[in-house]
Amino acid sequence: MVNHAGPPPEHEVAPPTGRTLLVIGDDEDLGRSVADHAQRWGNHVDRLHRPDDDELRRRLPDSVDGVAVVSRNDIVALRYALLVEHLAPGVRLVITIFDRTVADELTRTVPNCTVLGMTDAIVPALLGTCVTANLASLQRSGDQLVAVEHTADGTRVRRTPHRPAPWRSRFHLLRSQFRPVETSSRAMLTGFAGLLLVLALDSTLAWAVLHEHWADAIWHATRTLTTVGSSPAIEHAPDWYKLLSALSMLAVLALAAMFTAGFVDRLMSRRLTGIVGSRAVPRRNHVVVVGLGQVALRLCCELQAMGIPVVAVERDRHAPCLPLARELGIPVVLGRGGDRFLLQRLAVPKARALAAVSSDGLENIAVAVTARAVAPQLRIVLRAGGDDVTAESKSLFRIGAVCDVTRIAGPFVAARLLGLKPLSVFTLTDHTCALFDGDHVVNLAQWASRPIENVTIPGN
Repeated sequence: MVNHAGPPPEHEVAPPTGRTLLVIGDDEDLGRSVADHAQRWGNHVDRLHRPDDDELRRRLPDSVDGVAVVSRNDIVALRYALLVEHLAPGVRLVITIFDRTVADELTRTVPNCTVLGMTDAIVPALLGTCVTANLASLQRSGDQLVAVEHTADGTRVRRTPHRPAPWRSRFHLLRSQFRPVETSSRAMLTGFAGLLLVLALDSTLAWAVLHEHWADAIWHATRTLTTVGSSPAIEHAPDWYKLLSALSMLAVLALAAMFTAGFVDRLMSRRLTGIVGSRAVPRRNHVVVVGLGQVALRLCCELQAMGIPVVAVERDRHAPCLPLARELGIPVVLGRGGDRFLLQRLAVPKARALAAVSSDGLENIAVAVTARAVAPQLRIVLRAGGDDVTAESKSLFRIGAVCDVTRIAGPFVAARLLGLKPLSVFTLTDHTCALFDGDHVVNLAQWASRPIENVTIPGN
């Protein structure tokens, strides 16, 4: 365990100064954050918002030391990256891309390009808060878990072996079996269980009252259940037995209708959850992730890798990440995350945490408000973009732990543009910090006023 509560070491990792940098793209908030941080750290930064080819050709200086391309559209980012490489071959290029296939292809095409997935920057901060309230960051590093813990004594970095308990995963999986959240699936299970109960009751009565052999009793009960025929011995049975048999046959009609309706609906509709197996919806000590985008998908995968049950909620049935989530075995419930009845069906009061991580900040606030009403003590993790609405909402009531994407991704991209390799960037109250190799935690505000002669510049 490394304690960083005391004074900083004599030589700190810090970015170089005096570099000429260019930030381009269509993500205005992230681009502004990258430019502001790089400039605050002692560099000359120019920013272009959605430049065309001619403008980029005019504004791209000959002596540029690095170019950052920030965009929410992978194709736009790819186009800008190829254009910059064409205009300034060999320049240091940092680009934000979500899709791993596009990222791998770009890395092979442009060797001097550093591709950053925004999920790599954002997910550690989200993951830590989802697991435990006092974890500012949590990520896997090889066969270890690297956690940054914020306590009253300071900030500590802990490395623990990544060995999720198999019995715990099996226990959570077993507890979620045969407990679907969809109405049609519950109707199918109810009908099937009722049919089995009627079969067992008829078989037992035929064996006990009509003195049939147990095999004949089951055979005749099955014939009655499937409306093929009844036992010949029932003609000489007591009146109460005949009345009970008539009632059971009427019950079979209703139960068979329930089972058939649920079964047909499950076959014909697009189901993203299972009744049994890994895609069964967990019911206790799980994490509910609302808004299934790239960030949410990565968060779900990390939680599952740690042995923590998870269920995702997505309102768009045509969302591009749904097929991948199905392939990865992540249960997804289609619906609105701000629906309190849906949250109650997902057993939110018994959940470990709820993470509202869609790209719409207002929708995340609505989800957080509803979740707080359903489960007042629930730990809520909120993805925000640094807008005033989130800050004002947080000041008015206990909205949850806010993960400011702009505060995290901006310095992360700026540090990589200047040659640093932070393992993660996270926020502690009003400070933005970064974790580097050697379990070294740096308050990034110190870089704006550091003595230049007392730093270690990467590559020197």
